[in-house]
Amino acid sequence: MNCRHCQTPLEHVFLDLGHAPLSNAYLSEAQLHAPETTFPLKIFVCHSCWLVQTEDYAAAHELFSSGYAYFSSTSQGWLKHAKAYCEKIAEMLRLTRDSFVIEVASNDGYLLKNFVEMGVPCVGIEPTASTAEAAERIGVPVLRYFFSAATASMLAANGRQADLICGNNVYAHVPDINDFTLGLGILLKPGGTVNLEFPHLKNMIAQNQFDTAYHEHFSYLSLTAVSQIFEKTGLRVFDLEELPTHGGSLRIYGCDKDDSRQTTAAVTAMLACEKRLGLQASGLYRTFQQKADKVKNDFLAFLIEQKRAGKLVAAYGAAAKGNTLMNYAGLKTDLISFVCDAAASKQNKFMPGSHIPIRHPAELAKRKPDWVVILPWNISAEVMQQHEQIKAWGGNFVVAVPELKVLT
Repeated sequence: MNCRHCQTPLEHVFLDLGHAPLSNAYLSEAQLHAPETTFPLKIFVCHSCWLVQTEDYAAAHELFSSGYAYFSSTSQGWLKHAKAYCEKIAEMLRLTRDSFVIEVASNDGYLLKNFVEMGVPCVGIEPTASTAEAAERIGVPVLRYFFSAATASMLAANGRQADLICGNNVYAHVPDINDFTLGLGILLKPGGTVNLEFPHLKNMIAQNQFDTAYHEHFSYLSLTAVSQIFEKTGLRVFDLEELPTHGGSLRIYGCDKDDSRQTTAAVTAMLACEKRLGLQASGLYRTFQQKADKVKNDFLAFLIEQKRAGKLVAAYGAAAKGNTLMNYAGLKTDLISFVCDAAASKQNKFMPGSHIPIRHPAELAKRKPDWVVILPWNISAEVMQQHEQIKAWGGNFVVAVPELKVLT
């Protein structure tokens, strides 16, 4: 396999998690009796451009099907994050009724609904029917496409270039990152701004976040790699912010490479930081497998200990990262009895691979588990606040990543 950006043959394995099903391929009860497809989950790092990337097996239409079960609006914390961003960027760019905003991978309208309320014209580009329909029900206009340079050219030809193109947690999900980035440039008005948010590879490595590796994530992004991809497609990263979301993310600000806006010190400093930490050398990447194995082994030891003590263990959050963790650890219902999730689209289904049942959060009060493992550790504070009643029967919360920890 060659690097999906620079075409250099890939030689260095960053992480090997064996075989796993697609992380959002939740199963119905009937599907439990049919064969389940799994794919190798192996991550490489390119020694030329330093793009970290999955080995290609699953196609985008398999990963992001019409029944896609991830709805952004499920998390109240994420809704607040999106609203704050919209208010900030609208003021920063002086967006008005004469402006035009495009969100790529707009999901269920969680973000664009804020621009609708402001009266700023906008449209979402979203290929999954389930989330697009949810967005349309709240008044967010949606174009049902996979975003590409061809899609961008079609929209630009129809006079629909944007003052702002935003994309939250989509950049890592695109199989052809060069074509996608080229499309951003085509669709951008002169003087326009691109905002992309994505989990930062620096934090994935520093905080042992191996569970953020799954087939839907084609890339694991550093500013080093992103800057090169932007440059090759006629764009430039001119500013950035570090965010706490998803265990530590970057929000980058991009523009045409010849735009008059100056590249900020924050960009220069982050590139220097990544080089200092070793993200531009192969040594750092060779040690990550050992860290992932330790997290897995510590988690398994904890669950076995609770099983022997006769304790009931449940989990909260049927998240993709949870599926990575559970499938790598080989978990079944003997160690985690059930998973609760607030998304109706996941309830009464089963986790892929592990086949652990997904229940309504009311199941916690009904079954009163001794331990609740929070799988989406990035929203653990929100989960604990919403379900603090488990402490009334002596229950406890625990996370496995970045290390096994009982939360208080």
